[in-house]
Amino acid sequence: MRTFNVGIIGYGWAATAHIEAINHGHGGRVTAVCSSRELDPQALAGKHGGPVKVYRRPADLLADPAIEVVDITTYPWEHADLAVAAAQAGKHIILEKPMVLALPDLRRVEAAVRAAGVQFCICFECRWSSQFLGIKALLDRGEIGRVHYGEVDYFHGSGPWYGQYRWNVTRRGGGSSLLSAGCHALDALRLCMGGEVEEVMSYATQSTHPDFAKYEYPTTSVTLLRFTDGRVGKCASVIDCLQPYYFHTHLVGSGGSILDQKFAVHRPGFDRNRWQETDMKPIDSGDVADHPYRSQFDAFFAALAVGRPMPLSGLDEAVATHEVIFAADRSIAERRPVKVAEVRA
Repeated sequence: MRTFNVGIIGYGWAATAHIEAINHGHGGRVTAVCSSRELDPQALAGKHGGPVKVYRRPADLLADPAIEVVDITTYPWEHADLAVAAAQAGKHIILEKPMVLALPDLRRVEAAVRAAGVQFCICFECRWSSQFLGIKALLDRGEIGRVHYGEVDYFHGSGPWYGQYRWNVTRRGGGSSLLSAGCHALDALRLCMGGEVEEVMSYATQSTHPDFAKYEYPTTSVTLLRFTDGRVGKCASVIDCLQPYYFHTHLVGSGGSILDQKFAVHRPGFDRNRWQETDMKPIDSGDVADHPYRSQFDAFFAALAVGRPMPLSGLDEAVATHEVIFAADRSIAERRPVKVAEVRA
């Protein structure tokens, strides 16, 4: 398989995890970095194991004909403009979450990527974790029958101790609890349930602890989802908790249930009153160094090499999940149920 030259725009915490995953994976090599900060090319080469061009302006990196893939790891409010510019420059795109912070920007990015015919990967890397690859395999085999109820919840306190806190507290930077981080759980719920979300009803609240007082938006939300086929789900996004990181997953089917890394089934040879343990590694950290970027990026480059769309976390999935998020945030703002069709109009 050939190796694609990758340019990183934004050199922060997420970027270092992306570079590590790309350079130690298959199919990609980071050969350029763009940052507003002064960076030493020799120091970068020594740190990342090979020559790295340094740019100060995204336009200059996008104009480099050697760069085939652009990986955008900048602040969230910059994602839309940079993704559009990358698509218009004919570059394939890896984009950190959230994809965008506003519905009009979602439409701009989607239109630009489709018009340019470039490939797209959204960093919903939880889909590529041992936990959710394992859960998906169980579901695809029909181990718990047809899932009629699911809940996937995100608990991770993002206070002053957390790297992105300084800008995440602002509505411009974080957007909402779901856009800031809970999008991982909502996307995982969509993965597990399958089908199309018809309507959501969301509520929001906020901790009174002083560590979360600077947030300009509610830091806890809970979203109820109704799918077009009548099934239901729930997603809580709690970024103001004081507890260990927890990615709660509970799926209930016609033949059994899955709870985090355990399952129970109702058939001969199994006791439905006892959980069966699996060897799935749980998602248990908000540290990007622990995220399964390598599996995701390897799949992206493999798809790119044969001209196929990114599986599991490509443009269609990115758009669909963000449509549900924007419907949920509209439900909170307007205090009413919102049909996903409303954000598509």
